[in-house]
Amino acid sequence: MIHIYDTTLRDGAQREGLTLSVEDKLKIARQLDQLGVPWIEGGWPGANPKDGEFFRRLQLEPLTQAQVVAFCSTRRPGGRAAEDKMLAAIIAAGTQWVTIFGKSWDLHVTEGLKTDLAENLEMIRDSIEYLISQGRRVIYDAEHWFDGYKANPAYALQTLQTAIAAGADWLVFCDTNGGTMPPEITQIVSDVINTLDPQRQLQFGIHSHNDCELAVANAIAAVTSGATMVQGTINGYGERCGNANLCSIIPNLQLKLGYSCLTDTNLTRLTQVSRFVSEVVNVAPNDYAAFVGKCAFSHKGGIHVSAVERNPFTYEHIAPTQVGNERRIAISEQSGLSNVLIKASTMGLTLTKEDPRTRQILAKLKELEYQGYQFEGAEASFELLMREILGQTSTLFTIQDFQVHCAILPKRDYANATQHHSLATIKIAVDGQNILEAAEGNGPVSALDAALRKALSQFYPELNKCYLTDYKVRIIDGGAGTSAVTRVLVESSNGIHRWTTIGVSDNILEASYQAVAQGIEYGLLVRSPQTCSLVDVK
Repeated sequence: MIHIYDTTLRDGAQREGLTLSVEDKLKIARQLDQLGVPWIEGGWPGANPKDGEFFRRLQLEPLTQAQVVAFCSTRRPGGRAAEDKMLAAIIAAGTQWVTIFGKSWDLHVTEGLKTDLAENLEMIRDSIEYLISQGRRVIYDAEHWFDGYKANPAYALQTLQTAIAAGADWLVFCDTNGGTMPPEITQIVSDVINTLDPQRQLQFGIHSHNDCELAVANAIAAVTSGATMVQGTINGYGERCGNANLCSIIPNLQLKLGYSCLTDTNLTRLTQVSRFVSEVVNVAPNDYAAFVGKCAFSHKGGIHVSAVERNPFTYEHIAPTQVGNERRIAISEQSGLSNVLIKASTMGLTLTKEDPRTRQILAKLKELEYQGYQFEGAEASFELLMREILGQTSTLFTIQDFQVHCAILPKRDYANATQHHSLATIKIAVDGQNILEAAEGNGPVSALDAALRKALSQFYPELNKCYLTDYKVRIIDGGAGTSAVTRVLVESSNGIHRWTTIGVSDNILEASYQAVAQGIEYGLLVRSPQTCSLVDVK
């Protein structure tokens, strides 16, 4: 059994540009609880009001099965743990488990803490014993363990021996700088466990960082060397280059190496949790992430698609459903009839090789991609295209005219900055009625999107649940300068599903309108399962 310890809410939140509110942290904690993660590190009580409030809220509304863990450092040099205000805040958090980190590297003791090696050992002992005297159970994180062990192995071992003698339940090897190589992890973890615990009575863990793109590999190396706890974050969020990615570690350990981490049922929720967390933290999901990425089980080449259709294991190392993901057939100019047929099947459409519409769809696809469209990144647009050829679409609205006015005004507060103001007017027809609306935005696409939604919402109130989540522009022919054809990709969401649509034109606003309007059209079709499948737009 491998014990999963999630630190998304503390270490993951240290990622640059990532900020979590108390409500955000509570939402994520409940998702992790449902996933079956045994330990969830909630933050550092006393370090900021937000973390203190998070622990207070969980005392009133506890999780169903996960242990919430408070995090802190050992007491300060020269003091007493019983009088340390930082440790008092940890006790007030009310968690049964506390993770406390201490210095393993003599360099950090003398240069960082500005104290001597003996006092550092006393800080570890005093802090752990005090927490235990208050009814807490302790996970000891040996900070900078591998750097410390390589620099001064005798002293590094003393820090762990001190933590063991003080009563720590777990000892965690931390690769805090993320610079250790997997063979070093294997050797050091094996040597230390054999030295400190020849009878295998203690419990060891690993906490790795990704500065060398090796956090997952290092975590696995530690497990195969005797560690039974893995600390990491959802999607690998964390300071600098991130932490060990639990969305990769868990399926690798469980499906590839045979370790038990989660129940099989909970493992099928991994993709959903990954995407939920990315939505909450407002970081675009990594489509190319192993196991949980949108492209993790995507097939594009016609030969690959044909083979996967006959036997999925020809090009898939596991069944995507094991981690809650799904197979995707990418559509592009490299596609053959197999791609179109399988894509149609996933959308709930019936096509055969003999059906002339199948070749019509393929021919239209190749024609549009020649013009600059790229449907492998805009599957919602391709679904609309297929349904149009199959006669399964209806006209929800018709654009009659739109105009966008942009003004660039000097900003009062900044001498050299500008304030952008855009106004869009749009005229559309819905059910024989002409609608004229206007809306403002912080840019032309924002204003255009707002005006279109304003015009349509009186007919389709479902649009109030849909919103634009991403907007990407690419110049297809850079040699043409400002006259180049522009490709626009717009990602939309209704809070549960995401879908991407495309527009292409030598006018960037026209391309933007195409993508935005198709995104709205698809969102409206999504509301009816009889009209539109959700299989390929999650």
